[in-house]
Amino acid sequence: MVVKDSDSKSISQNNDQDPVTHTAMLDDQPKPELDTKDIEIKRLSKELLNAHEGMNSFTQGQEALNIANKQLAFQSDEKEKSAAELIIANEELAFQNKEKKNRAAELIVANEELAFQSHEKEKRAAELIIANKELDFQNDEKEKRAAELIIANKELTFQNDEKEK
Repeated sequence: MVVKDSDSKSISQNNDQDPVTHTAMLDDQPKPELDTKDIEIKRLSKELLNAHEGMNSFTQGQEALNIANKQLAFQSDEKEKSAAELIIANEELAFQNKEKKNRAAELIVANEELAFQSHEKEKRAAELIIANKELDFQNDEKEKRAAELIIANKELTFQNDEKEK
């Protein structure tokens, strides 16, 4: 059997040699398969370390995503609560607006009633002014008639006094 070392020297081996010596001789000589295997093992170890670091990064990324998802879920819940509050507030505002419209309609009717009553009062005031003028005229006429009657009375009294004499 011929074994080549890294310097490409040929080493002959007799089958007559002691197997322990033969194994010892093989152990002393560098073996290219072992070097290749060591290199492969180192490469695979590096890949494993890189993969482990990648997994750590992935795990950290997953943890960050989980935290971000929890924050988004919390914010979503808060937005839902705010939306529910806004819906209630909008319903309240809609109710208040309806009440204001109803009150405005009532006030319009009341204003129309007041305008009608005011117009009626103005007409009545105008009628009373005319009635007062009529009463003033009648009082003036009565005063004139009273003055005429006083004069007539005085004249009758004078005439009576003259007849008696």
